[in-house]
Amino acid sequence: MSKKTFIFGHKKPDTDSITASISLSYLKNQLGDNTEARALGSLNKETKYALKYFGVKEPKYLNDVKLQLKDINYHKDFILKDTETIYEGYKYMIKEGLTGVPIVKEDNDFVGLLTMKDLSRSFLSSHDNDIYTSYDNILKVLNGSEVARFDDEIKGKLLVSAYSTESFKEKVSLDKEIILIVGDRQDIIEYAINEEVQMILLAGNGNINDELLKKAKENKVNIIRTEYDSFHISKLISLSSYLKTMVCSYNPTSFEQTEYIDNILDINNKLRHTNYPVVDKDNKCLGLLRITDLSDKTPKQVILVDHNEKVQSADGIEQAKVLEIIDHHNIGSVTTDSPINFRNMAVGSTCTIIYTLFKEKEVEIPKEIAGMMLSGILSDTLILKSPTATSLDREAVSELSVIAGVDYEVYGLDLLKAGTSLDGMSIEDVLYNDYKLYTVGEKTFGVGQFFTMNFDEIKSKMNDYIKVLDEVSEANNYSLVALYVTDIIKNGSYVIYNTKGQDIMNQTYDKEMNEGDFIEKCVSRKKNVIPLIMDAFE
Repeated sequence: MSKKTFIFGHKKPDTDSITASISLSYLKNQLGDNTEARALGSLNKETKYALKYFGVKEPKYLNDVKLQLKDINYHKDFILKDTETIYEGYKYMIKEGLTGVPIVKEDNDFVGLLTMKDLSRSFLSSHDNDIYTSYDNILKVLNGSEVARFDDEIKGKLLVSAYSTESFKEKVSLDKEIILIVGDRQDIIEYAINEEVQMILLAGNGNINDELLKKAKENKVNIIRTEYDSFHISKLISLSSYLKTMVCSYNPTSFEQTEYIDNILDINNKLRHTNYPVVDKDNKCLGLLRITDLSDKTPKQVILVDHNEKVQSADGIEQAKVLEIIDHHNIGSVTTDSPINFRNMAVGSTCTIIYTLFKEKEVEIPKEIAGMMLSGILSDTLILKSPTATSLDREAVSELSVIAGVDYEVYGLDLLKAGTSLDGMSIEDVLYNDYKLYTVGEKTFGVGQFFTMNFDEIKSKMNDYIKVLDEVSEANNYSLVALYVTDIIKNGSYVIYNTKGQDIMNQTYDKEMNEGDFIEKCVSRKKNVIPLIMDAFE
């Protein structure tokens, strides 16, 4: 299946942005794409009413579209079990061109990072006569053959029978921890068997007579025969030890797949490491990140609906690959690195544009999707009473209401009423219910819009509202933060704004404004509000 594409509207989503995301995702998937509708914020009461009415699930929340480690083609499954040999680890790193490799337990629990520096340090160590491995590992590394086996795991100290027989017996004491390298010297072999050493390595394909072999089996002495001489055995056998005996880089810095690339780069600027293990939340190792891998990235694929302003979009939008934009607002600040499909139409709702796409692609519209698009249009055009409503909006509403099986005027009024209740809402909830940011040159301003037929309740807390708007303005260095409280019955809006926004509001309406003033025929933020404020700023 192709890489998934996320479709979403603006932050502080309204009904049009959510229903447009859902409807467009359905259309794209019917055409063979792999998309999913997402939401950049909590859904308001109006939107929840629409989804519940038509039995549609809420889109999942999308925090951001920043590049994460999972978007990087790192070295997945580049790991070694801690029971594999040092020799195998070395060969693996040489083959793959690695300077380090994560070591894991049998269940992929991350143990540590083995590096070439660790290998070099171990090879030069004076303690490399300690052997901890398996019988099979020794067979493999020494290219040996099994003579007698009693232990699957071998742990002991390596010893070479370099003295004469008499001197050896005199000067060397043997015990159960000794791994003895010996050639065709039956007397030394007999001495080792009698002392019950852990293992005898017969160099140069050395022989052992039947009587001694019988005694070795009685004393449970492990024996391996190899063609290598004593010198080569002593060099090679240390490479047969388990990798876990050599993991020196315990608790190295590791990253989960969800880690942001920006954070990884910040950490690497301080540590300057070459390799970082990649783990999941349960510390299971997934592979290895080499810093050079960061250039091989696959950004998240997104389609934007109902917005094209960077400040209104998902955090990290500049790191994502924008495939398409469908919007009915003015052209904003989102930029792309290659040509895209950009459908921008002067209609009352993004859902109206998506309705035309269904027609163009000749895709049948099911009832619940018709309900979604209808809800988006009725919400954004205030049941077709807004000055933004066009003949195409009316055509879409006419057909979609039939498919959805509703009287659009009755359903539309119920929809808007569901979103106008102030019950249980804080001042912040009212402001951010439908809130958008805009930029003019170096200045940023925010405008919230809330529909209600009960402005008196808001008016009774006017000073508290102004205080919150002042706090939002100061905290974010916004030039203006305004809240338009729209009454569709009176066909206008009451406006409240931050204290320092007084001058810009005076310029916007070319008169001395007061907090809570009613502006007649002001019902569309896009048509009746934003152009006027932008002109005032400019």
